[in-house]
Amino acid sequence: MLFLIAYISSVVLINYAFSTAPHLDIIWSAWGGLVFVLRDMVQTRFGHGAIAAMLVALVLSYVTSAPSIALASAIAFAVSECIDWLVFSITKRPLHDRLWISSALSIPLDTFIFFGMIDAFTPAVILTAMGSKFAGVTVVWLIMAWRLRNQAVVS
Repeated sequence: MLFLIAYISSVVLINYAFSTAPHLDIIWSAWGGLVFVLRDMVQTRFGHGAIAAMLVALVLSYVTSAPSIALASAIAFAVSECIDWLVFSITKRPLHDRLWISSALSIPLDTFIFFGMIDAFTPAVILTAMGSKFAGVTVVWLIMAWRLRNQAVVS
């Protein structure tokens, strides 16, 4: 439940931050990495219920953020969630691999859509956003792979 609350709160807060202090876009783009890690944790615990969490976060974003930011977030998240849904539904790979595969496909699209729509498409912002997102998902992948390997050794 903690990951669910943290995920929804992070989406709302990051959209609010982009709305109120767009000049700090590098900071907010780095924070985006956390959102992807939290989304992956929600996905692993609640499955496709992550889509409902995303919808709650986006409705709250429309209430608290600039409409252009909320719309960009909604479209970017919709695209990345569809990719996640496809990867999680179709592939039979271990969970930690599905997380990384879905992120490898969805992170670039999410990043380009969101920052393109809010007119913050600069090399520094794109590199920071993609770097933080890939760093976060790689840490999660490594932790999950380590746990899986330890479970195999114990068994």
